[in-house]
Amino acid sequence: MPEPVLSPAGVKAVDARLEKAGLLDLAMEEAGRAGADAVQQFSPVGRVLLLAGGGANGGDALVAARHLHALGRGVTVLALPGKHPLTRLNRRRLKAVGVPVQALTVAALRRSLRNSQVVVDGLLGTGFTPPLRPALQELVALVNGSGRPVVALDLPTGLDARVSSVAGEPVHATVTVTFSGLKPALVYGPAAHHAGQVILADLRLPPGWALREALALRPTTAELTALLPVRFADAHKGTAGNVWVIGGHPGTVGAAALAGWAALRTGAGLVTVHSEAQVPLVTPELMIRQHPSLLEALKDTPAAKRPDALCVGMGLGPHAVQVARQVLTWRLPTVLDADALHPELAGHGHTHCLWTPHPGEAARLLGTSTTNVTRDPIQAARALQERLGGVIVLKGGPSTIATPDGIFVSRGGHPGMASAGMGDTLSGILAALLAQGLRTEQAALAGVTLHARAGELAGAQHGYGLTATDLISQLGSAWETLKHPTSPTAAAWSEGVLMNGSRNELD
Repeated sequence: MPEPVLSPAGVKAVDARLEKAGLLDLAMEEAGRAGADAVQQFSPVGRVLLLAGGGANGGDALVAARHLHALGRGVTVLALPGKHPLTRLNRRRLKAVGVPVQALTVAALRRSLRNSQVVVDGLLGTGFTPPLRPALQELVALVNGSGRPVVALDLPTGLDARVSSVAGEPVHATVTVTFSGLKPALVYGPAAHHAGQVILADLRLPPGWALREALALRPTTAELTALLPVRFADAHKGTAGNVWVIGGHPGTVGAAALAGWAALRTGAGLVTVHSEAQVPLVTPELMIRQHPSLLEALKDTPAAKRPDALCVGMGLGPHAVQVARQVLTWRLPTVLDADALHPELAGHGHTHCLWTPHPGEAARLLGTSTTNVTRDPIQAARALQERLGGVIVLKGGPSTIATPDGIFVSRGGHPGMASAGMGDTLSGILAALLAQGLRTEQAALAGVTLHARAGELAGAQHGYGLTATDLISQLGSAWETLKHPTSPTAAAWSEGVLMNGSRNELD
């Protein structure tokens, strides 16, 4: 089942359903137990310091303290006055099993940090809006300065659940155990850096309650892998898809070559780069067609000679808009990237278009700033889809895929993928999948997954600094590890990645 990404309003709606059904107390019990389990997993020995706020997040911490006490762990509980009814109830329960609750003060926190090996942050949750009050900011600074590992419940204190940006200094968590669904702040940008490893706890909610409120979904790796095409023994190049890459201007021909090479490695039967400049021969299997004028060449291409899918824009140059408009009239599955991502093309797309902007390109398309795009990628992707139609892949770590039917968040990848040519490579992958018969939304989801896995494999082999060619060379192995997760290749990848710590997230 996919993992939902929830806004604070979505969390509130789920909680309201639970309360109406008389299940909210049971959900808090599940949440607290999940927090205790995380402490046991990541810091199995030593005294535990639990910080409880006055809201529901504080109640989760009090439940966690009770479970840790039952497991024989030494616990110290520092709490603010309880405001939520269940928080007050769980404070009484904790007292009943013999665990005292002390007032949370600066002096008490300083004293308790000296005697504790791990801190549980249950101060503030999804209802918080920055900035932190000075008194809480002082407490957060003490926690961050202690050097103790921190297990945050639902959300590190000080983060705004809605956005990727950070205001002030939030708690820097080692692990965050979140409930009901992921939150944008745990997925994107600088905010996610404060979350550490994120665990989505299974609260055994009634099926569909959280999904119904989701801003976006993060499909499982198995769901994404199932979208990859299957090739049978009687396949030939004519059935494997014909891709045209249209791009390459003097000085930027490498972009088109990378896209073409990636399309070949993703299984396209025939790939041709059409360019007005001389394209380097990166591999002899890649067909190269140089034209004095792309516009004239495309005008003269009869329908019977057109490919199964197009990849347009990589290093295309000053005539990119005119060229893109021309090929868009063909109504073929089309990936648009780089120079073809122009505001003038709004209204010229169709349902088979796959637009692939990075945040800067997205800002230009929306007439806003890059900061606004990265602050709320889900909203930006939704706005792009409404403006351009088709399917949007808003590239990033993670990427956000917007379709007419919903928003999806990608999995995996490697930090070393932040280098030139990675976007061109992704465009070639997407075009190859379109040429092999995948629908636009399927190609987007499967292609981003394949691209990310190849990046992980390349990262495990090369370390931090990756090139696009490193990633392309791993596409075959990436396909193997996704389609056959029990194969020797997949096992070797999993072992290597875990040893090297190169994955952004473990599925």
